[in-house]
Amino acid sequence: MGGTQAIRERKDGRGGLGNTLSGIAVAIGFVLFLGGFVWGALVYQPYTVPTDSMVPTVQPGDRVLAQRIGGGEVRRGDVVVFTDTVWGSSPMLKRVVAVGGDTVACCGKGGGVTLNGKPLDEPYVDRSGGDAAAAGTTSFEVKVPEGNLFLMGDRRGGSLDSRAHLQESGQGTVPRSAVVARVDALAWPSVKTLERPQVFAAMPGGISGHGPLRLQVAAVLAGGALVVLGGAYGPLARLRGRGRGRAGSDGR
Repeated sequence: MGGTQAIRERKDGRGGLGNTLSGIAVAIGFVLFLGGFVWGALVYQPYTVPTDSMVPTVQPGDRVLAQRIGGGEVRRGDVVVFTDTVWGSSPMLKRVVAVGGDTVACCGKGGGVTLNGKPLDEPYVDRSGGDAAAAGTTSFEVKVPEGNLFLMGDRRGGSLDSRAHLQESGQGTVPRSAVVARVDALAWPSVKTLERPQVFAAMPGGISGHGPLRLQVAAVLAGGALVVLGGAYGPLARLRGRGRGRAGSDGR
């Protein structure tokens, strides 16, 4: 009787190595799927872009994913989320144009910004209004204090940024400690990684790397696939076993 039952299980797919492997696949899938979500929630914070000051990089109303970081991890070119009581009580998004020790000035040839005496090529800036609008109308030259950041919006003609606070302590800059996160990707309505400007790559400190978002997404997708495939194994194996059984009966 026991041997007959074992043979029947092997034929209809409900026993043996296949069932064991499918169970392992489902277990691993759940771990990857849930682990990826938990990991992402610990590392990333979603934000809604409140204004158009960072156009064209992000649009007002866009949802972005920002990696929780300390101010010491910030590099030139990063789009950061920060809170500074002098600027306002709500979190804001701006781009880091200069760090402590840099001298940033406006306006150079064609209305552009200079960094440490050299024209800064900024492909991320909104140039829909021409070169002059790309820098705005405020002339300045600031030596950024150590431990501080000079922040500007990508839509220079309509951004209340470090230029609007030039008369305040620190010459419009904010301390690194004000930064709470760095934008890594757009999540809605478009989905894409936010690239780091290569113009800053050769400067001291270089540019920041991307966070673990891609790895987290891969873990979630792989986990979901394992759960679906592992869960589908049993029913598919049973259908296959019944098909073979009917074929054997017809052959008799």
